[in-house]
Amino acid sequence: MIQRAHKTRILRRARRVVIKVGSSVISSPEGIQQASVTRLVQDLATLRHTGKEVILVTSGAVASGMNRLGMKTRPKTIPGKQAAAAVGQITLMALYERNFSQHGVHVAQILLTHDDLANRRRYLNAKHTMLTLLDVKVLPIVNENDTVAVEEIQFGDNDNLSALVAVLVEADLLVILSDVAGLYDKDPRAYPEAQLVSLVEKLEGEVFALAGGAGTLGRGGMLSKLQAAQKAAFSGIPTFVADGRQKEILTAVFDPAKDTGTLFLPEADRLTSRKHWIAYTLKPAGELIVDAGAHTAICERGRSLLPPGVRAVRGTFSEGECVTCFDDSGRAFARGLVNYSSDALERIKGTRTSQIERILGYKVSDEVIHRDDLALL
Repeated sequence: MIQRAHKTRILRRARRVVIKVGSSVISSPEGIQQASVTRLVQDLATLRHTGKEVILVTSGAVASGMNRLGMKTRPKTIPGKQAAAAVGQITLMALYERNFSQHGVHVAQILLTHDDLANRRRYLNAKHTMLTLLDVKVLPIVNENDTVAVEEIQFGDNDNLSALVAVLVEADLLVILSDVAGLYDKDPRAYPEAQLVSLVEKLEGEVFALAGGAGTLGRGGMLSKLQAAQKAAFSGIPTFVADGRQKEILTAVFDPAKDTGTLFLPEADRLTSRKHWIAYTLKPAGELIVDAGAHTAICERGRSLLPPGVRAVRGTFSEGECVTCFDDSGRAFARGLVNYSSDALERIKGTRTSQIERILGYKVSDEVIHRDDLALL
């Protein structure tokens, strides 16, 4: 019952939704299960015919390719994963296209790497493409481009990709379908008496402590789902995590009278699209340790980071790159785009702004990170 009041309000305004499907929902060790895909597509088509705009983020390319290539276990090397994905993506998309066409739904394939969303221009291009597809009543099907991805540009798992896509298209709701019913108060695999947590109002440390590990077919686990829900929450997007193997699970998720899975509520103070991009899409190139005064000024008064507040510089980065800011206790509290390189910051850290030009021979800005380029975590 505790979930339903929130659920009714959320579903009432959920016009654009992102549905993420894990490998375990549509795959088995033998490969893609066509019956599972058919059932999923039926539910998605029904949801779409109710007037919802639907974006599907799907896993399964590597799992599909493993079967085609005769692999018994998931490849451990990047080239092995790329080969399996290259073979499997064709089968996966053909299966989706064939099933959706039976419901009169046109689909489009979109393959992304982290680089596509870390670059602001490409990020906006991806956004415009997906919104245009929705405008012409085409259902976008998104997957990570495993064929070309390497460790430096991987999203890590499609849970996080689905959250970034939800933010990208300004979705009203994110639904993550997995092989678990949601978040439990303890590991249900080890404790049969574990209870499902139906509602999480705030994603804090004790909630993350409940997360377990990844399954055998996918890369994500409950931890990655919590991270995805947190990314979505900071952009004002609620998230459901539910068992995608159950029949008509989407019908249950979108039924306000039913408690289904775990509902993660969004944050009241949502980040702007650009600050969310800085905080959760970019990969930090370095770290700055700041003193207590700078930490207070940034967190409590919304100020910029100035050179006097920088105590230490870690890593090698250029002007304009993303860095993580840490307080004296070693806690990461913000990310931002720096106005100076790591070499320059080593020279001006701890100094007054009036000394920047004398030390460097030039001055780009008084701020190390301007408050408009600084996002609190």
